[in-house]
Amino acid sequence: MDDADTIFYFEEFRLDRRGGGLFQRDANGVVAPVPIGARALDVLGVLVARAGEVVTRDALTAAAWPDTVVEDNNLNMQIAALRRCLDDGRPRPSCIQTIPRRGYRFVVPVITECKQSTAMPAQALPAGEASEAVRAAGANSRPHYGIRRFVVAGVVCALTFLAAATAWTVHSRWSTGPSPPPRLSIVVLPFANLSGDPGQQYFADAITEDLTTDLSRLPHMLVISRGTAFSYKDRPLSAKRIGQELGVVYVLEGGVQRSGNQVRINAQLIDTDSDTHLWAERFDSGIGDLLVVQNEITGRIAITLNVTLVASEAARPNVHPDVLDHIFRGRAEIYKPASRQHFAAAIAEFEQALALDPHSVEAQGRLATALASRALDDMADTADTDLDRADRLIAQALAKAPENAVAHFAKGQLLRARHHCEAAIPEYQSVLAADRNAVAAIGNIGRCRIYLGQLDEGVALEAQAVRLSPHDPFVGIWYFRIGQAKLLQSQIGEAIRWLEKARGENSAYQFVAAWLAAAYGLEGDLPRAAAALAEARRLSGNGSPASIAKERSISSRDFAAPATRVLLKDTYLAGLRDAGVPDE
Repeated sequence: MDDADTIFYFEEFRLDRRGGGLFQRDANGVVAPVPIGARALDVLGVLVARAGEVVTRDALTAAAWPDTVVEDNNLNMQIAALRRCLDDGRPRPSCIQTIPRRGYRFVVPVITECKQSTAMPAQALPAGEASEAVRAAGANSRPHYGIRRFVVAGVVCALTFLAAATAWTVHSRWSTGPSPPPRLSIVVLPFANLSGDPGQQYFADAITEDLTTDLSRLPHMLVISRGTAFSYKDRPLSAKRIGQELGVVYVLEGGVQRSGNQVRINAQLIDTDSDTHLWAERFDSGIGDLLVVQNEITGRIAITLNVTLVASEAARPNVHPDVLDHIFRGRAEIYKPASRQHFAAAIAEFEQALALDPHSVEAQGRLATALASRALDDMADTADTDLDRADRLIAQALAKAPENAVAHFAKGQLLRARHHCEAAIPEYQSVLAADRNAVAAIGNIGRCRIYLGQLDEGVALEAQAVRLSPHDPFVGIWYFRIGQAKLLQSQIGEAIRWLEKARGENSAYQFVAAWLAAAYGLEGDLPRAAAALAEARRLSGNGSPASIAKERSISSRDFAAPATRVLLKDTYLAGLRDAGVPDE
């Protein structure tokens, strides 16, 4: 039979040369044609039909340019085009292997299907329709796998559509058995318009669409497309039923109510397996700039959900933990209040992930971030060793994935730990370019601005971080930076208010207690200043701050701007002196 009458399935692709060309199913299960030239399709057809075999350059040239003399470079260009579309995002070597001086070999397992009069239509079908077509074709036949490496042989016309559809819908690798839904898989159901005014429906729909987009930016998150989600509008189905139909673990639903100049949004996260609510929150805001409000509300929900989902996944029992499981567990530890124990637990999890996959960019980036952050929070016993290790991990991650947001965040942390705040800012900005809701990056840019003497701008960024994620695990740090800036501006009362809020969020930070001691000292409240100084020295483990001279040397490494160093001398260092810290 002519290869053009055969459909080829490999990974997330389908090649149907007479039915429209090459198709790809994305992470949301949506099938779309891959834009690629006819010559490249001819080359791919030969390679896939002879998967596992070496195909000579002459054979490929004859297939793409029959009865035509062409330059060798033409074939090179088609191979390069194929690799660009087939290898995008693959952590493994190219699916098209070059055999020097001979030709090329297609090294990905392939399943083939002969077209029948009852077969699935050639055009790409949505997942549900594909499943119906599979059932109509008959579910009793099965694919045959060859014994040669990388080859699927024994092409049979009775090849099952069921195995193919199951693999396309649930997993990018072919499987004849059912697979569990992907972890961190979610559908954002259309938010209900609770305003009583049908004219406000557009606003509820916009919230739904923005949330779908924001959640899709989160690492490892599979988000069902807007079109599929909106097909469930006004359908009274349980979350468990929806989860089964769409193959997702979580459902997010809610409602939007506008009254005058106020907006209220309710959101609930549901575990579809147990049909139980994991999280619910209400968000209230004034209208103001409607687009700004909309972006801020969806950002707050996405940030909160990220923390909630990671904690939920980390808590799920896993008899055989894999790389992703260790990463979730490590992230869950990082989200806990900063302490030596929590840092150690997180680092141990990321080390386990890296041991399972030494080339994992995310494991490298997460481990580097934890090591640098531990040094930044004065909770590392061997800070220089930690930072050197982080440096090596970041270099490995960025060499493999230059645009990776996790690696860029880690580099920002490393640069800041080494007192290079100005160089750290572009790294955090790279994170924001990938995810506008990366609130930790916003907060860290703010603290860099404060160190560089741009106090008002820094405070505004820290306040933005607080506003976007008021219950964030790191909100205490943002409170501290605002208090720090207020103290440098000699706004003593405001400084104390924010520093006390920071201490209330996490009492384990030595630097918060030290700055509080200085603020109390400047205010003249010497008993509280002495108590805060004693607490700072206890938390440091080495008696810091021990002297004004030593504290000046340490602080001046961060506060690089000459004008800011003057403010530091007149406020923080003067307050420590009032609290009882000796000059030498």
